[in-house]
Amino acid sequence: MSARLDPRPRARPKPRAHPAPGRLGPAAGMWRSLKGRFYGNNFLVLITVVLFVAVYVAGVFIYRDKNFGSLNSFFDMLNSNPGLIVIAAGMTMVLISGGIDISVGAQVAMYCMMFAFFMERRGVGCATMIVVVLLTGLVFGLVQGALVAYFKIQPFIVTLAGMFFARGMTATISPQTIDITNPDFMGLALFKFKFAFGGYTNASGVYQQPFVYLSVVLALAALVLVYAVMTWTKFGRGVYAVGGSEQSARLMGLNVTRTQLFVYTFNGLLTAFGGFLFCLFSTGGAVEKAQGFEMQAIASSVIGGTLLTGGVGNVLGSFVGVLVQTTITKFINFNGTLANGWSSIVLAAIMSFFIILQSVFTYVRGKRR
Repeated sequence: MSARLDPRPRARPKPRAHPAPGRLGPAAGMWRSLKGRFYGNNFLVLITVVLFVAVYVAGVFIYRDKNFGSLNSFFDMLNSNPGLIVIAAGMTMVLISGGIDISVGAQVAMYCMMFAFFMERRGVGCATMIVVVLLTGLVFGLVQGALVAYFKIQPFIVTLAGMFFARGMTATISPQTIDITNPDFMGLALFKFKFAFGGYTNASGVYQQPFVYLSVVLALAALVLVYAVMTWTKFGRGVYAVGGSEQSARLMGLNVTRTQLFVYTFNGLLTAFGGFLFCLFSTGGAVEKAQGFEMQAIASSVIGGTLLTGGVGNVLGSFVGVLVQTTITKFINFNGTLANGWSSIVLAAIMSFFIILQSVFTYVRGKRR
């Protein structure tokens, strides 16, 4: 005789309770936060900021007798690089889209020569030349963008041709060095914003008041504008999507061709504006000006966390990348016993480190997906 079945349902085992996210222990919460930052696009920027702080603090302690950590010294790094700040921001945008522009250095030389030649030899006004240069940059970027977006020519080839064209046009306008003496232009170049704090008295008993040039303020304003465009606009989000995967961007309904065209056109305008700021600093035109400027912009972007494969980057990181380059150069110059070539050697080592870090970052993100 079979045993009678118990009609009462058996109680199911209770599932194991998992701690709520907010109730994790401090170590687990810190690990999750760190892990999230590693997978996020801001991880490389954080590394750049840490590197800059480390190098700068080292300089402050080692060269404290030379006022390395003074506000004047920090502002000097900005005053000497207004053009690079803007052009690095534009380069970052292009790299995020999956492209590249190696013509920016030659363009800067061409715009400086345009300012010098037409103001000094033809008597054209400063305001008129600013408009002409900006329109020239806009058209230059538009042409390069059309060749990349519509004719599907590799960006390296297009911008290589643009580099040769711009450098050739610089020599065609004038093969000689021309200094700028236009009073309106020089008024803009020498205009300073002075600070009533942070100065020091040098060994000669002269008080050194901190200041930044107008060109620095304009550069930072342009940097904020590019950051806002890339962060909070549909166009900026489209640039990230195109750089991440053109095929996926098309499936999302994005117009990849138009986005690429706008990227290079906007970058052309930024390059012209950066050339204007560079000219405010150098106050002259010459064929050999801004040699290797495009490589400095690319290096700033890479050090700032921009992936050369596209889709990841931050213009604020590129700004920190500019500061890293300038701090290394300043560090070596303050030493006094090292050749200037050491700044390039150290920069090459840092770039190699960040390229390796990018490879690891891309591998980890790929595995997570």
